[in-house]
Amino acid sequence: MCKLSDLKIKLFADGADKAEMLSLALHPLISGFTTNPTLMRKAGVTDYRQFALDIVKAIPDRPISFEVFADDSVGMDRQARVITSWGPNVYVKIPITNSNGISMCQLIHDLSHRGIKVNITAMMTLNQVREVSTAVAGGASCYVSVFAGRIADTGRDPVPIMAEAVEILRATPHAKLLWASPREVLNIFQADSIGCHVITATGDILKKLSLIGRDLDEYSLDTARMFYHDAEQAGYSL
Repeated sequence: MCKLSDLKIKLFADGADKAEMLSLALHPLISGFTTNPTLMRKAGVTDYRQFALDIVKAIPDRPISFEVFADDSVGMDRQARVITSWGPNVYVKIPITNSNGISMCQLIHDLSHRGIKVNITAMMTLNQVREVSTAVAGGASCYVSVFAGRIADTGRDPVPIMAEAVEILRATPHAKLLWASPREVLNIFQADSIGCHVITATGDILKKLSLIGRDLDEYSLDTARMFYHDAEQAGYSL
């Protein structure tokens, strides 16, 4: 039976709800945080800079990734310089391409070699991992975020892909592989088993950590009780 205490992988919380992030910062298993413009919009964040500064001030001791939202390399470069100034624990998320499919690897190389810690995001292929590994070689500490959950959404098994990504990044030990967009608690153990360095998890998944190792007969009974209770509360009759 897998146990949380046996995990070597680091667990990052993914979200943009300020109260939830501050609460998770008290959780001993949470080693860092990530967010993105989509999550921030969903959480109702209207002032990007102030939200980020508040979070960095409250959580200064763990890596936190904030994403650029410009769509060209010049704009991304400017925003990256602003974001990195928010704190020494801040990583700048740069998408592997812009919205037109233009590679951002040259920008990633330039930022990394200027000492800016980057988190390369929205990645899904091994060719992208190889390109990024070359771009960041000799640069600053970085995260390479491969969206394993979205790969799985296409019907592909992400585990072999992520395992090969681990091998590719052995040549750049300062570049840590991040399993992004997990869909279930099992993904945490899958990522750990292949030597992935980091996995993100939303609040919905983190709430399920208490289920790890639960007796399945007991869980089955609780599920049957839930169905019975809900039918009773609904007043169904046949």
